[in-house]
Amino acid sequence: MKSDIPSFREAFGVWLKIGLLSFGGPAGQIALMHRVLVDEKRWISENRFLHALNYAMLLPGPEAQQLATYCGWLMHRTLGGIVAGVLFVLPGAVVMLLLSILYTGFRDSTLVEALFFGVKAAVLAVVIQAVLRIGGKALRNRPMIAVASGAFVAIYVFAVPFPIIILAAACIGIAGYYVRPDLLGDDKAGHAAEADTDGADGYAVDRMLAQGQLTHITPSLKRAVWVVLICLALWLGPIAFLASALGPQNVFTQEAIFFSKMAVVTFGGAYAVLAYVAQQAVEVYGWLAPGEMLDGLGMAETTPGPLIMVVQHVGFLGALRNPGAVDPMLAGTLGAILTTWVTFVPCFLWIFLGGPYIEALRGNRLINAALTAITAAVVGVILNLAVWFGVHTIFADVTEMTFGAARAFVPSLQTVDPAILVLTVAALIATLRFRTGMIQTLAVSAGLGALYFYTLR
Repeated sequence: MKSDIPSFREAFGVWLKIGLLSFGGPAGQIALMHRVLVDEKRWISENRFLHALNYAMLLPGPEAQQLATYCGWLMHRTLGGIVAGVLFVLPGAVVMLLLSILYTGFRDSTLVEALFFGVKAAVLAVVIQAVLRIGGKALRNRPMIAVASGAFVAIYVFAVPFPIIILAAACIGIAGYYVRPDLLGDDKAGHAAEADTDGADGYAVDRMLAQGQLTHITPSLKRAVWVVLICLALWLGPIAFLASALGPQNVFTQEAIFFSKMAVVTFGGAYAVLAYVAQQAVEVYGWLAPGEMLDGLGMAETTPGPLIMVVQHVGFLGALRNPGAVDPMLAGTLGAILTTWVTFVPCFLWIFLGGPYIEALRGNRLINAALTAITAAVVGVILNLAVWFGVHTIFADVTEMTFGAARAFVPSLQTVDPAILVLTVAALIATLRFRTGMIQTLAVSAGLGALYFYTLR
């Protein structure tokens, strides 16, 4: 089995391969990295990989991309982390931009409308499947079900901000660790830092550590200060420039500020934050319609890279429709690039700043307890996304009603779209009963949508 210390050139090729093949959402992307880094290359041990994954899941932003950045940083320092993180995002960003341009240019054609009609149903099924898949693993007892239920009610009924929900879940996890560690903590977590059964010499990172090559994983205050200063300059510098040059009401300034805020609240990955992004982009800024958000998610599902790349589609349409003195297509392209920049630059800050301290905390059971509760809360948030998208997709007329501090989205039953309903049920049966792959489900749904448009509608 291969366990040689990887050269930077070899690692570059591996990260490029992972970036090009990272289809299937975070679960598929994490599985791909595990197979390559742990099983095939034997660069990183199972325990260290899972420890890095747990940290990535605690962070705002796409966990798979941050896991790649962490692993690249672990092996080849800051440059390795930059290469791994950028290559994980770049292929999908390029493809997503091209799809957004094609989507805009041919949006009025019957064929494109028909294809995306079917894609919406498949995407809704994918979101529902995500609730069931993650919930089946995370909600293993009544306290976890209670946390998930509370998170759903908080965000769907009372519109509690997402960061508050995550913070509350973390506090519940920490408190639960001290009261009932068997419910929220993992008794095996304290042994996470122990040597793997295959032996420390079996993995390249362990060999590098034994040879004294991983000095960068030791916490350093001086290094942490430099990381914060450089990353904040790269992240917030463009925002300050846009605000001063174009003003706070310009669409580029609004997108830079909005997606920067999103970058610090996107705990739990793309599904968990999409409801927040969709509601703000649709209801507050008016950048796109609910159906167009689903179209963007459908495109993100079929491209490599993080699903959160759907925000690039939002940024593209927002700038395209508010170009000012700039050519609309150029404005859309700049909006997409700006959105991608402010969304992913913070990811490097979290990894490069926290990585050394997380390595020093390997085996901490308190962190595991907080993560367990946060994961349960994320299930409730994803359920909110499924309900919100489902209501706005299946029904043409939806009214938001308020009852004091509470609210409810009430659809008009007369406006139900039976075709979308049938396609969604069919997609759910295909994915849950017959375990049909995501790409196949999306392709068949798109084809059935086109067939419906040309024959029955």
